[in-house]
Amino acid sequence: MLGNYFENQIFNASQMEQSPLEIGNYENCTFNACDLSNLNFAKFNFADCQFIACNLSNAKLNDCALKTVHFKDCKLLGLHFFYCNPFLLAVSFENCTLNLSSFFRLKLKHICFSNCILHEVDFSEADMTKAQFKDCDLYHSIFENTILEYADFRTAFNYAIDPELNHIRKAKFSANGALALLARYDIDIS
Repeated sequence: MLGNYFENQIFNASQMEQSPLEIGNYENCTFNACDLSNLNFAKFNFADCQFIACNLSNAKLNDCALKTVHFKDCKLLGLHFFYCNPFLLAVSFENCTLNLSSFFRLKLKHICFSNCILHEVDFSEADMTKAQFKDCDLYHSIFENTILEYADFRTAFNYAIDPELNHIRKAKFSANGALALLARYDIDIS
């Protein structure tokens, strides 16, 4: 076990100002309104943790373990999740902003994004089987060689997914959203 062990603890902004987060294993911990931007999370291990109203923008995730971690009302700009330890990687996002982040080549079956802003997020070559994008803004997000089988885009918007470059078998789209699948053909649908 690397570093310290923290279990069932609540960390808040004032604690973070007094002493920075230590490398270690965090289990069943909650982080409230913490500014963790630009922090190096190398070798940190988070299991069954929640981040609520935190800023993790531009944090370094090299070999960071995120095992069943929920982010709510968080700012997560420019995060490279593909650097995380892939073993038991499981994350979910609610009311978060993840602009310019990347999930390149990750296995994220059943991942859930709910009411998130996902502008210019890279999902290339990721396995997003049964992913849910509930009320998400996917403006200029990249889907290329992405497995999106059984994924749910019915309430998502601003996406452009090329069915010839992605695996979309049994994916769910609204009638209006399905038109985004034809964007590459530059046709006029009236």
